[in-house]
Amino acid sequence: MLQKYSLKPNDAILAEESHMPLYDDLLSRKHALIAGGAAQNTARGAQYILPADSVLYIGCVGQDEYAEKLRSACAAAGLRVEYRVDDTQPTGRCGVVITGNNRSLCTHLAAANEYKMEHLKSPKIWDLVQKAKFYYVGGFHLTVCVPAVMALAEEAAAHPDKVFVMNLSAPFIAQFFKQQLEDTSPYWDYVIGNETEAAAWAEAQGGDVKGKSVPEIAMHMAGLKKVNEGRKRTVVITQGTESTVVAVQGEEKVREYPVRTIAKEEIYDTNGAGDAFAGGFVAGIVEGKSLEESVDMGQWLARLSIKELGPQFPSPKQTYSKA
Repeated sequence: MLQKYSLKPNDAILAEESHMPLYDDLLSRKHALIAGGAAQNTARGAQYILPADSVLYIGCVGQDEYAEKLRSACAAAGLRVEYRVDDTQPTGRCGVVITGNNRSLCTHLAAANEYKMEHLKSPKIWDLVQKAKFYYVGGFHLTVCVPAVMALAEEAAAHPDKVFVMNLSAPFIAQFFKQQLEDTSPYWDYVIGNETEAAAWAEAQGGDVKGKSVPEIAMHMAGLKKVNEGRKRTVVITQGTESTVVAVQGEEKVREYPVRTIAKEEIYDTNGAGDAFAGGFVAGIVEGKSLEESVDMGQWLARLSIKELGPQFPSPKQTYSKA
């Protein structure tokens, strides 16, 4: 399979025309269909912890069977979805070729690239937006519809009790969508990323922050200019099995929280672990937990996720308990 489609054993790429037959090929073999989408994974993760009907996810799908499979998976997770349905593109999909412990991901964004501002601003959807108190946006959406991201950011900043959370999502966002990311930065109440994404952000910024350590980068991010000065910005950087680094605007030192340990033989699939961490962390923030406990909730949910195939969570539902 890898040779047939010119894929590397451990990689993540966007599909080209030559990869299009891959998806039907995978479906003709032993396979599993799992709901995906980075921000949607996080939404399912947050809903896994929060009370019923707490979370709404907005995105774009095609008019096809896979959109229905996504709706069913989200409904089973208790997650409300309000999709824009695109008539020209199929629902986005990611083919994963598994060889031993290696995962080769090939993503066809399709309808996920077709979200439009008019959907967000439609009376039904915007009414839901205005009723929400927390907004979470994955950095990937900066490649799709920046005005939609900015509309949510501005809505949060206009109300002292609303919170805007941004995820850096991938190194290429900071590298190739630098201006779009910078436009959102004054609105970040919380920003989440991993050490690779933080380093890419620092590299793109240049100047004094380029080449700095993760704690130094987090401190620099925390100190950026902010629109809503009544809420201090919090920067959360995960580092795999190393401590999670947290910097709070105005504080002189970063906080570091050790990761929950997990036996190597319990690790099944790390895909989606970052999305799961974000889901647990955001759930903690929504519930008014301390930073320490919110980070622990993120680590707890990520730990559950990597014991499953793909970005999934155990059934029956498990209840969070402190480390």
